[in-house]
Amino acid sequence: MTDNLDPLAQLSRWNAEGKKTALATVVATWGSSPRPVGSHMAVLDSGDFAGSVSGGCIEGAVVDAALEAIKSGAPKLLEFGVSNEDAWDVGLACGGRIQVFVEPVA
Repeated sequence: MTDNLDPLAQLSRWNAEGKKTALATVVATWGSSPRPVGSHMAVLDSGDFAGSVSGGCIEGAVVDAALEAIKSGAPKLLEFGVSNEDAWDVGLACGGRIQVFVEPVA
């Protein structure tokens, strides 16, 4: 993880250096959620990231999806919530739901 830098500024720096990146954005929340809509996380193809979409509870799963998006070139909409079996695996137990859009950035 990169220091608490602005994730959009870090994404811009990585792209200026010619690195492969993805951007994860919280696009919807329901009930209790750790981060508000519009929160960002920039992900580098090495797995380094800046920013947060959940305060830590789903970052690992989002990084994995971002790495897949970088490789495939295809965006993906992720959803996590307590009714989703994966939510407990990645630690989202806050009682709400969250949607995160992950897209490769050229």
